[in-house]
Amino acid sequence: MNLEPLSPANATVVLVDHAVGFANLLRSHDLREHVNNVVGLAKTAKLYGAGLVVTNGEPAKPSGPLYPELLAALGDQPVIERATAFDSFLDPAFRAAVEATGRRRLLIGGIATDGCVLQTALGALRAGYETYVVADATASTSKEAHDTAIQRMVLSGVVPVTWWSIAAEFQLDPRFADSPIRTQLMTEFQPAMTMGGRTFFAGVAQGRRTAGSAPEDGPGR
Repeated sequence: MNLEPLSPANATVVLVDHAVGFANLLRSHDLREHVNNVVGLAKTAKLYGAGLVVTNGEPAKPSGPLYPELLAALGDQPVIERATAFDSFLDPAFRAAVEATGRRRLLIGGIATDGCVLQTALGALRAGYETYVVADATASTSKEAHDTAIQRMVLSGVVPVTWWSIAAEFQLDPRFADSPIRTQLMTEFQPAMTMGGRTFFAGVAQGRRTAGSAPEDGPGR
C-alpha cells in the first residue's frame, strides 16, 4: 500500500449512483447514517478542493435522481449520466472526467457495493488508478453482500477507508494546518464527537470558575 498521505492534491472522490430509487433497498447500513456519510464525503471533497466526479444513471429510470441532500451539497457540480451499467469506466464521459482531475488516487463510494461500486473499482484498477473504497459511504441490499464485495475489492488491491478518516488525512496537508474545515465537518456530521468536545470544554470552564471562587487559606489553616 502506498504510504504517501492522501491529500486534496492527489485524490479524487468518486460518487456512484447514490439514487433515491435504491435507498429503500439498502439493508447493510442505517439509511440516515448512510446519507449523512455520503453528504459528509461530498462536502469533504468540496471544502478541501479535492477532485470530485459524480455519476448516476438516467434520472427517468426507476433508480431516479440523486439523494436531495447530496444534490444540495454538490451545488453546481456536474453529474455524469451514464447509459452503461455497472462499470462506470465503460462510459467515455465518466472516464474523461476522472482523467481531467489529473489525480491518480480514487476514493470511491456508491450504490450498490456488490454492483456498480465493485465493478467501477475493478475498472479503476484496470485503468491503472490507485483505488480506495469508502466503505461507510457505500451500501447494499444486505450486510453479507456489502461485506463480501468489500472483501473481493480488498483481495483485488483496493484499499478500504472511511469518509471521516479521509477528512482527517486531508487536514494533515500543510495547507490546511490551521483550517477550520474538519471542525466544520465534525459539527455538521459527527454530533456525538461534537458533544464530547463540548462536554470537555464545559468541564474545563467549570473547573476554572470553581478554582477562581475557592476561598484562600487564612491564618491558622
